[in-house]
Amino acid sequence: MTYELYIGDYAYSSWSLRGWLLFHRFDIPVTTRLVDFNAGSVAEQLGHLAPARTVPALRLPEGAVIADSLAIAEELATRHPGAGFWPADPSSRATARALAAEMHSGFGALREHCPMNLRTAYSDFPAPPEVLDDLARLEEIWSLARAGAGGEGPWLCGPYSVADVFFAPVAARIAGYGLPVSRHARDYVAAHLADPAFRRWRAMGLVRGDTLPWYARDCPQVPWPGPAPIPASAVGTGPSENATCPYSGKPVSHFLEVQGRVFGFCNAFCRDKTAADPAAWPAFMEIYDS
Repeated sequence: MTYELYIGDYAYSSWSLRGWLLFHRFDIPVTTRLVDFNAGSVAEQLGHLAPARTVPALRLPEGAVIADSLAIAEELATRHPGAGFWPADPSSRATARALAAEMHSGFGALREHCPMNLRTAYSDFPAPPEVLDDLARLEEIWSLARAGAGGEGPWLCGPYSVADVFFAPVAARIAGYGLPVSRHARDYVAAHLADPAFRRWRAMGLVRGDTLPWYARDCPQVPWPGPAPIPASAVGTGPSENATCPYSGKPVSHFLEVQGRVFGFCNAFCRDKTAADPAAWPAFMEIYDS
């Protein structure tokens, strides 16, 4: 039995993004189960997974259940000590743990007023004072963390760590609402938006699940500020350059045109998540570049 991770909607569930990144950013195999926010309460859908009542929730290979993202991170770090969940340097590791813990329990105004919405980006969002206070705190702790780690690379404490996992949805909020931050903070946000794992998660959020109106804000919409995807669109028929799906290895039945070339996939979701951002998917790009 492998790890079994229960997550919510790709576009809106910020804590699910954290849980998913803990596996996909550190190359830990996992089976993912999607909890539909339109199919009843999350607690009811996780009734078989006591004591979990929220997502993400993780069933360990031996059957125990962890229903807290920070606990999931610590358990995975213990079980996979060579994966790099926390920095090797003791000082940076302590800083990363403090950052993840503060994100886990704080920044309530940012969460309330700016829920993660990976389907839409806004301009002219009227950030209230309490959100600006949260942004000032982020600026402070991010700057101190990067200075303590020597400022090398785009991440907070040296190599990508659990601290960066926990701030990935914050980066999405800052980008999606056009929140006012310094150039250094914008650079950190941009690193998340360009991260291939983050891009894969967002691509799935664009094509799976409903657009939930209660996440909308009455502000002008603007293009997503991350990297522009390679133009791609679904087509009805082949032939395709590949005979098997790049993800499952199954025979192709659904087709995608990318810059005049046609590629095949085993189902509509494989096709559509690729169409949303082809360059985010290494298995596809291996075929595309061959």
